[in-house]
Formats: sequence, C-alpha cells, structure tokens
Amino acid sequence: MMDGTTSIYRNDEKEGAVSDTGYITADGRQIGGTLMELRNITLKFGGVVAIKDISFDIREGEIRAIIGPNGAGKSSMLNIISGFYTPSEGALWYKGAERPPMKPYEVARMGIARTFQNIALFEGMSVLDNIMTGRLTHMKAGIARQALWWGKARDEEIANREVVEKVIDFLEIQAIRKTPVGRLPYGLKKRVELARALAAEPSMLLLDEPMAGMNVEEKEDMSRFILDVNDEFGTTIVLIEHDMGVVMDLSDRVVVMDYGKKIGDGAPDEVRANQAVIDAYLGVAH
Repeated sequence: MMDGTTSIYRNDEKEGAVSDTGYITADGRQIGGTLMELRNITLKFGGVVAIKDISFDIREGEIRAIIGPNGAGKSSMLNIISGFYTPSEGALWYKGAERPPMKPYEVARMGIARTFQNIALFEGMSVLDNIMTGRLTHMKAGIARQALWWGKARDEEIANREVVEKVIDFLEIQAIRKTPVGRLPYGLKKRVELARALAAEPSMLLLDEPMAGMNVEEKEDMSRFILDVNDEFGTTIVLIEHDMGVVMDLSDRVVVMDYGKKIGDGAPDEVRANQAVIDAYLGVAH
C-alpha cells in the first residue's frame, strides 16, 4: 500500500524492508509498528469530494507529515483522525482494530490529542487554567466534589496539577503561567495550545499548522519542542505544515495530497524528488 519505502530498513534486513513490528529509518531512528491505518478514505460534502480513496499508515513513534496545496484536504484528513468528521467511505484502524465512528471526546479518551490551525484557547483564562483543560479526560470526580474540592476530587486535582506543571516546565513557559492568554503574543499562544494538548498525555499528537504566522525564531523554538516531544516521550506526531524546510527536517515520512488525492508518500528525500509532487506543490526540485 505504501508508495516509497526504499529508505526504510530493519536491523536484520536489507534496506527497503518494512515490518509490522517496526523498522529503523535511514538516519538510524527506531520506529515502531503500525499505530493507525487509514484505508481507502473518501470524504464527501454533498456533491463535493474533499478526499478521494486515500490510504496510508502512521507508525508508532514517528513524525508523519501531511502536506499539499491549500484546499488539498489535509485538515479534513486530520478531522477524520480526530473524530470531527466521519469518512463517507473507507475505514480507520487504530492499534490493530477497526475504529467505529466516534465523537471527538471519545477519540481524545483513546489517547489522541490535537492543536488547531486557528488558535482555540480561552482568552480570558490564565495559561495555567487553559492547560488544565487538557486534563479533562483524566478527571473522574463528579462536578459536586470538584466544586467542594474535597476527598478524591482534591487528590485528583493535585495529581493533574502536577502533570500540568511538568508540561509548563518542559515548554519553558513558567514566566507566563498566571498570565491571561489574551495578553500573549501569537507565538506564545501557539506554545500554550501545544501545552494543553500535551497535558492530555497523548500517544498520538495531531498538529495542524503549528508554525503558521510565526517568525524564524518562533519556528525554531517550536521545531525544537516538537522534536523533544517525539524523542523524550515517544509520542507519535502527525504534522500539517506549509514550511517545507520544517517538514523535511522534522519528518520521518511524508504523505502528499492534491485536490483530495494522494500523489506521493515516502521519506522526505523521496517526496522531494517526486515529479508529481514537484509539479503540484513544490514547484522546483530542491
């Protein structure tokens, strides 16, 4: 099913071999087996076909990029993975089992968190309180106990706060933890949104244009944090991004969409040399 696997090999096999139990990329990174597989996904809105018969997989522990021109269907694909859309045709398999149609909160409980192309934070709340909302799927106490802050609810709150404080330290935003989000510059808001997603302790993190609108320094910081999340936590990351320098530097594999169709799939160097991708998106070979 995959289009470009010649840069992938296992420890005990020749380059190009792929296994369900994992593989090592050409640069020596250890990648696990298949975490999610999208099979023949089609998405229609009335008579408009946003995605047409696309298949690809996501491996455990990798950074998997989805790229393509505006309107290619990238965000729609992310919405399918996160439960905001249900495919018109095809199936989504997660951890070896076919996933039924789910609401976004049900998908979140499965360990899949995301950020959004347009920042979706609570502007009047502090950074700390915004990040705490990322722990909602881990909160078991009822509303009454939470309001009283008593017994198990208090213990749960303390445990969740400890996780959030670690995320704040990890993303180096201690100085703004009590600042209302609405007062922050754009780049820091993006980092807070990443923090909220990380607070859920996801096994898969979906990032929809995490560097859109950022300057060079902010992009460098965000790139570093994305790599650190992947390296230190082993989090699988699915990334939509228009900055091709970032995509080629961060990603283990790249799937390319154009007008709702898949036109390329493979390691960054393979995708960069794919003539169909060059013609549709990159413009020139780099």
